[in-house]
Amino acid sequence: MQYMLLIYEPAGAYEGPAGEALLADIVSGHLALADELRAKGVQKAGAGLRGVETARTVTMRSGRRSVHDGPFAETREELGGFYLIEAASDDEALEIAQRVPMPEGGKVEVRALIVH
Repeated sequence: MQYMLLIYEPAGAYEGPAGEALLADIVSGHLALADELRAKGVQKAGAGLRGVETARTVTMRSGRRSVHDGPFAETREELGGFYLIEAASDDEALEIAQRVPMPEGGKVEVRALIVH
């Protein structure tokens, strides 16, 4: 079964000199994990996302679509990236999710895909 691992990080987690060093460590961890998962045939896709200041959102209201600058929801967390993985079970997907590098206060949402 395929799963999406959605990585949420606290807004501002990588600001300042300490944040830049943390980001370098986190990215290094992602590169190592992604290499391992790809070698095992587990990772199907994955990427980091540009900051929320670059987001655009398309909404539907009264049958009309509109484009808005910024993310859909304003939160203290930002969607920072994702992994698309193949796992035999929810438990296996959760085991992989627990290995995803993240800053303090980060979280990984695990969602099974419905493949059409």
